Amino acid sequence: MDDGPWIARVALVGERSAGVRAHSRYATLFDALWRRAGIAVDAYWTPTTDVSGLAAFDGVWLVPGSPYLSQDGALAAVRAAREGDLPFLATCGGFSHAVLEFARSVCGLAGVAHAENAPDAREHLIVPSAKPLVGHERRIRLRPGSLAERVLGAGSTTERHHSGHELDPAYAPLLEAGGLRLTGHDDDGVARVAELPGHRFFLATAFQPELTADPVAPHPIVTAFAEAAVAAAAA
Repeated sequence: MDDGPWIARVALVGERSAGVRAHSRYATLFDALWRRAGIAVDAYWTPTTDVSGLAAFDGVWLVPGSPYLSQDGALAAVRAAREGDLPFLATCGGFSHAVLEFARSVCGLAGVAHAENAPDAREHLIVPSAKPLVGHERRIRLRPGSLAERVLGAGSTTERHHSGHELDPAYAPLLEAGGLRLTGHDDDGVARVAELPGHRFFLATAFQPELTADPVAPHPIVTAFAEAAVAAAAA
């Protein structure tokens, strides 16, 4: 096997929309990764209604845009990456769905729901935010030794959010007991980062690293995900 350069094929799972600001950033971000660091990524938009071919990719990014056309498809994308050890990143609404998939598939909480998709459900894992953060920045404290802390190189970070839902903290102990780590919390104690130890790369953030102030200087989380996808392509 030669030394590359390796090109990672990454699935951007979600419905591409001009109304979602983050969606306009990906081409610029991946171009900057190549020009600045020689990290080559080919990104393919993959609707949540058709996620059957994700095993052919080197990485999966569940992008903002919730509610997705197919919640089942979004959850299937999370599961495919989690079980297939594919580098996985979920941002904004993707965070909620990554946590929901884990709760249902691993923790046995089959009946829990997302309030945005099933407002009349009896049991909500994802609930409306007490303080909606649409367009606001929030400081996040990171767990020492976590993947997020290593990637960001600091114990805290201030990030832009665009979300009106959050994890009900009553479920945090069950998720942690099942193996998911909630490694970033805002000053109100709300979980904003989740990761899965032992996985090649599995990181979900309630904030949007796509919206870094400088679109040609990719956020460290985006860079780390891309590096993991390239490493998977080379494996």
